[in-house]
Amino acid sequence: MPYVVDFENVSTVGLESSPVAESLAGLRANEARYYKNKYGHVLTVSPAAEEPETLDWVNRILADERAIVFSARPLEVTSFEVDGLRMAYVFYESGLSVNVMYAIEEGGKRAVGFKLSDGMDVPEELAPHFKFARQKSKLAGVIRGSYFVIKGEY
Repeated sequence: MPYVVDFENVSTVGLESSPVAESLAGLRANEARYYKNKYGHVLTVSPAAEEPETLDWVNRILADERAIVFSARPLEVTSFEVDGLRMAYVFYESGLSVNVMYAIEEGGKRAVGFKLSDGMDVPEELAPHFKFARQKSKLAGVIRGSYFVIKGEY
């Protein structure tokens, strides 16, 4: 069942099984606030099992581009279009958030971003290959993030 992410009253709904549920909920709310403020888009997430095509698309890009396959269980996903971009998010039980930004027009920006919830370790699948920058968020505490540019067509 879809859940509208509220960034004013942060909730762990759908994320309760995560050992860092509070900070993951803050990270999710931080993303919701960004899309609402920048694009007027309301972020709505669904259990990963309810949107297998979104999860498959993200997994395919990760596998094809960087041979990344996460062992963490995906909890929630979302996919939407805004300002000429196809966006997809996967929120994992470990506290990891993966987003894909894919310009619909040829030659536009296309990238995969990783954000780590406050209190989680860098996943072993990412540790040897990515450095993470830190940013502070009122909703999420300290967020560590990294990304890579997508080279293929998806």
